[in-house]
Amino acid sequence: MVVGDVTTAVDVLVLGAGPGGYVATIRAAQLGHHVTLIDQGPAGGTCLKLGCIPLKALLSATERYAQARSEELPTMGIAAETVSFDWTKMQAWKQSVVDRLTGGVRRLIDGNRIDYVYGTGWFINAQEVRVEGEHGSHRFKFDHCILAVGADAAPHAHVAFDGKKILAPEQALMLPDLSETLSIVGDDYIALELATLFARLDVKVKLLSPGEQILAGFDPTALRLVQAGLRKLGIQVVAKAAMEDMQDRPVVISQGVSPHTSGLHLDAAGVEVTENGGIAVNSMQQSSVPHIYAVGDCTGGRALASVAIKQAKVAAEVLSGQRVQFAPLVIPQVVHTTPEIATVGYSAEEAAKAGYQVVTGRFPLAANGRALTLGTDNGVALVVANADDGLMLGATIVGPRAGDLIGQATLAIEMGATLTDLSEILYAHPGLSEVLLEGVESALGRAIHVLLKA
Repeated sequence: MVVGDVTTAVDVLVLGAGPGGYVATIRAAQLGHHVTLIDQGPAGGTCLKLGCIPLKALLSATERYAQARSEELPTMGIAAETVSFDWTKMQAWKQSVVDRLTGGVRRLIDGNRIDYVYGTGWFINAQEVRVEGEHGSHRFKFDHCILAVGADAAPHAHVAFDGKKILAPEQALMLPDLSETLSIVGDDYIALELATLFARLDVKVKLLSPGEQILAGFDPTALRLVQAGLRKLGIQVVAKAAMEDMQDRPVVISQGVSPHTSGLHLDAAGVEVTENGGIAVNSMQQSSVPHIYAVGDCTGGRALASVAIKQAKVAAEVLSGQRVQFAPLVIPQVVHTTPEIATVGYSAEEAAKAGYQVVTGRFPLAANGRALTLGTDNGVALVVANADDGLMLGATIVGPRAGDLIGQATLAIEMGATLTDLSEILYAHPGLSEVLLEGVESALGRAIHVLLKA
């Protein structure tokens, strides 16, 4: 018998070991399944190894560097005249964070007795997958299969990534040396975070937005603060930029992702795809073949690790017989610029378009005690609610740790909280979370720490 004829029967087969894949395997194992996980390399996927975590690590390092050179330090009585950075050491520290997290994921996989097979898999039919990998060719016959194969940086129609002059976001994070100038094409959160990262290190950054504005859908008031922060860092923002007319190099292209489904032979299994190449799924993450599931970026939905993680849990629980579905009311978005911005739910304009009678609240960070003790007053909390019953519809926060603070607003919306509900909570003082309280009280017409309009 040749190796390719060997068939192993498995309960749950998972393709892809990124946030969606490894979470699905662990949850399925917790529910009593024998799980086999297939991936070409170590667990973690693009988010942990190449994207989210490396980017946030470098943003944190450069934020500290920028703070050490800040104009505010002398006013606090601090002098730091010889601050410098070492890009190579910064990259090494970033990698140490990645390695620590990757090792932790692998220990979780081993601890849950999940079989890990290095290789690339594709469908033979709706019940079998062939894997080419470390031990040659092998067949797996499964009862359930979860696809979590992720996505690749979306290519541009006129240029191809070469890793040197034309860069995908992940490639930009691995540059061995910093260039004096860098152009970034895109208007999403990744483009803005990359621009912020390199500008903090004195790289002359040009941000080329294909549309009229960056971060489409964000509240205009909040965006003005972010745009002012970009200008302060020396970032040149160009709207309605055409890539084919731009000759500057190197250039990073950040224009979304393309589902990584080619090569899976989905047609052999009868799995349907959407117009953008993503795997079509229902709210229980089932594909057109009910015992084959798909989660995360490969579905062609919003490319966020938080979405992949939740969908992975849903898929594992559904195949275990639980009555669950992926149906969040809202999905928070965070952009680690200077200042940081986070939003969830409707903006005032979006809520009005959706047919709500809207009431809004606004509170500036300049009136928050904790913000002033941190030496930062550039920010705002914006609250949107239904005027009829005070139901929370959305919130936007600009300022330090906005991405952490937005969790409270997300919880409020998911639980159907009203402005009054939020105003009754005791908030730690002095604390940044008080900006949400004051924004809520502003919407109720009884804010304490700002003057009310007569």
